[in-house]
Formats: sequence, C-alpha cells, structure tokens
Amino acid sequence: MSSPLAIVTRTAGTNCDAETVRALELAGARVELIHIHQLLKETQRLEEASMCVFPGGFSYGDDIAAGRVYGLELRDGMYAELSSFVANGGLVLGICNGFQVLAESGILDPPAEPTPADVLHSAEGRQIALHANASNRFECRWIELEAADTACVWLEEGQRIPCPAAHAEGRFVVRDDEVLGRLKSNRQVALRYVVPAEGDPYPANPNGAVDHIAGVCDPSGRALGLMPHPERNVLPWNHPQWTRRGAREEGEGLSFFRQMVHAASPVSV
Repeated sequence: MSSPLAIVTRTAGTNCDAETVRALELAGARVELIHIHQLLKETQRLEEASMCVFPGGFSYGDDIAAGRVYGLELRDGMYAELSSFVANGGLVLGICNGFQVLAESGILDPPAEPTPADVLHSAEGRQIALHANASNRFECRWIELEAADTACVWLEEGQRIPCPAAHAEGRFVVRDDEVLGRLKSNRQVALRYVVPAEGDPYPANPNGAVDHIAGVCDPSGRALGLMPHPERNVLPWNHPQWTRRGAREEGEGLSFFRQMVHAASPVSV
C-alpha cells in the first residue's frame, strides 16, 4: 500500500512550504507542492490526495488583513470542492497564515444549515477570526501546546507539543460567548497554549487568544487550523534547549504530522 498523498499549497508570500513538505515526508507521506492557482484550475487533483495543507507565511503581503486575500481565493474558487474533500474523509491543515486562510474561507466553522455563499461568507456571518496580537507587536517565541478533548481525528487529548509561534495577527477571537460555548460543546477547540496556573498568561499565550486557544477544527474533526509551527520542531536539535532535554530521536512536532499521516486515507471527491 502506497503512502498517502499530501498536497501542500503555496502562493506569493508563502515561506514555510519547504519545512512543511519536509515534515510530512519525514512523517511518511508522499508530497506534492502546488501553487494555489494551479490547484484552482485543477481541483480534481484533490481526488488523488488524502491531505491538503496550507503552510505559514505572509500570503500576498497580508494586505487588507492576514490571510484575507488567500482566503477569498479559496472561498470563491474551491470552497465546494474542499468541503467535499473533507466530507469524504480528506484531512485539511492550516498552519499560522494557513490557519488565517482557513478561518477567512469559512471551512473551519461552516453553518449548521447550508446557505448561499454570499450570505454564508458575509461580514454578518463571521463567527471566528484571527485578530491582532494583544501586545500590538509581532511575537516570535517558543511556546507549548496541549491538545484538548477534541474532535480532531489525529490529536490525542493531553499531548504536548513545544514549538515556535511567529505571528502578528494570531489572537483567536469569537463573536460572543455563545459561539465559544458552541465550539467547546462541538469539541472544535483542538489546542491551547499551556499557561501558568496563576499570574499573567503572557508570554505563554503570546497573542492574548480567548480561552488560550491556539487551534480549532471543523465539526467533523478533519480540518484543523493552528497558529504555532510544529513543522519547526521535527528534528532533535530544532528546540533551543535540545541539549537539556535528554536523548531524543526527533522533535515533538514530528508526532503531530505522523499522527496526521496515520489518520489519512485515500478519498474520492
């Protein structure tokens, strides 16, 4: 049986594609790096893949807002195809800018009942977003993630992943408490920043995200977005304190990708 195929997308401003490809390959996947414009023209290529991954970077220079332009391209050009891909068992991952793109596209939090695209994605329909960091500056630091009791099909509750965060608009926000409650009850909260039990949660929560949320999934658990970068901690010496962490054959971020590859299976759209 051949390894599952992961499509990794890129566009102008994407700068974490090489690291993401490498992480998926180390985890056992076959990988194709495809420009989003090519995928928009050939959406049938999703039929051959089990995973579709949107890496980090600064797509289109973060004009208007981080991930907004790329998210609109995705929404208007292949929302239906990507939704079908997920519905048929495909896995979707967005990291950092990729998370912003997925949030902008509407894939992560679709409505309970189908509605026309112009209503579904209107400003009035937005429930979640990635906002400017509470510190009002770019945050680049190592943090620790912990998986929640989540619907995400490849995360295990309680697993911890140290990895870097590097973003200026990574503060996860929701429209109101009702939306937050719904995300929790649907088990869409996937990852949280590990913060001190007492005292200031900053900088462990580097952006001020509500409920310390670092990543969320869609209701099916097959589409996930997270702000930090597990692909930057796949080798033993990637961690800045690797000499103090004892013998390690790999970085903790590699297990995140290995679990994703293990959960992937051939799909048809």
